[in-house]
Amino acid sequence: MNIIKDSTPHADGFRMPAEFEPHTGCIMIFPERADSWQYGGYAARKAFVQAACAIAQSEKVTVLASDKQYENARAVLPSHIRVAEMSSNDAWARDYAPTFVVNEKGTVRGIDWGFNAWGGLTDGLYFPWDKDNRMARKICDLLDVDVYDKRDFILEGGSIHTDGDGTVMVTESCLLSKGRNPSLSREEIEETLKAFLGAKKVLWLPRGIYLDETNEHVDNICAFTAPGEVVLSWTEDKEDAQYALSLACLKYLSGQKDARGRKLKVHKLPLPKPVCIKEEECEGLDLCDDEPTRKPGDRLAASYVNFYIANKAVVMPGFGEETDEAAKKILQGLFPDRKVHQIYARDILIGGGNIHCITQQIPGRQ
Repeated sequence: MNIIKDSTPHADGFRMPAEFEPHTGCIMIFPERADSWQYGGYAARKAFVQAACAIAQSEKVTVLASDKQYENARAVLPSHIRVAEMSSNDAWARDYAPTFVVNEKGTVRGIDWGFNAWGGLTDGLYFPWDKDNRMARKICDLLDVDVYDKRDFILEGGSIHTDGDGTVMVTESCLLSKGRNPSLSREEIEETLKAFLGAKKVLWLPRGIYLDETNEHVDNICAFTAPGEVVLSWTEDKEDAQYALSLACLKYLSGQKDARGRKLKVHKLPLPKPVCIKEEECEGLDLCDDEPTRKPGDRLAASYVNFYIANKAVVMPGFGEETDEAAKKILQGLFPDRKVHQIYARDILIGGGNIHCITQQIPGRQ
C-alpha cells in the first residue's frame, strides 16, 4: 500500500462511483460498544448479521471485529463472510472506512479522511476516536489498495452521496457545522470534494432528518437511485418537525440540475411515524462520559432512505410500522433488477444510525 500525499484523485483520473455501480465487496464492523448498543449489543448483532448475509448473496462481505469479539463474530457469521481482527471505537463503517475511488482501468484507491466522531470536542458523540481515525488506512492495507492521505479534512462517508456521473450531494447542516472544518469556507469545502471525489457539481441540501445527531447526514434524508433520480425522506404531517426540513430539501432539489444538466426527478419515500426510545431500552445502555446517551422518549432519526445498494439487492431498514411495506414497495419499484430485503433495524437505530451507516461498499467488478 502506498500513501499518496502529493496528488488528488481527480488529478490522477479517479472518481467516486455511485453506490448502484458494481461492487467487489462490502466492509462492516462488529458492534460491541456498550453505550451505543443496548444489553451488550446482542440484538444489534442479529440485525448486523442479517444485513451481512443479505449483502453477501451478491458480493464479498468482510466484517472487522476487535480481538475481544473476533471469536463471537466468527461464530455467528457464516463461513463465506470473511472476519478479520481490527480495533475500532465503534461500528460505523460508512463514516470512517475509506471512501473508494476508481479510474477507467478499474484500479481502486481509498481516501483516508479525518474523523472526529461527528464534531470533535465541539459537538462530537464520543471521545476518544483515535482507533476509528486509523481504520481507513488499515482497511486499505488489508485490501492492498493505495490510499490518499486527507486526514486534514474532516468528512464522514455518510455525509456524501454521488451519482457517479459528476454530481455529489451533501447537507449544509453537516458539512458547514462548526465541528468539522470551521476554518474553511463553503467554496473551499466544495473544491475539496470536487478534487477528491472527481465531481463537477455539488448539491447542497439545506437540512437532513430531525434530531439526526450526525448534524444531519445526507444518507438519512436523500440518496441517488439512478442518474438524475433521487429518493427523499418525506412526511405529509405538517405538524411534524420533519415536515419543514423535508419540504426545504424538496424545494431545493426541484430547482436543481445535476452535473450533466438533467433536471432531478424526486421520488418521495414515506417516513415512519416518530420512533422513540423506550425506558427499558435506555436501561440497557452504559453511560458515556458519566452521561446517558439516550433518555426515555427521545426521538430517534428513523428513515427508510438509510438503505444499502448491493450488486443484486437493496438492504433497507424496517421499524415494525405500517409504513414499512409501503416504503419497501417504492424501493422495489426503483430497483426492479434487485431484490429488496427489509430488516427489522430498531436495534441498529438505537445505536444512532442504520443499514447504510454500518456498511461501506468497495467498487469494481467481481
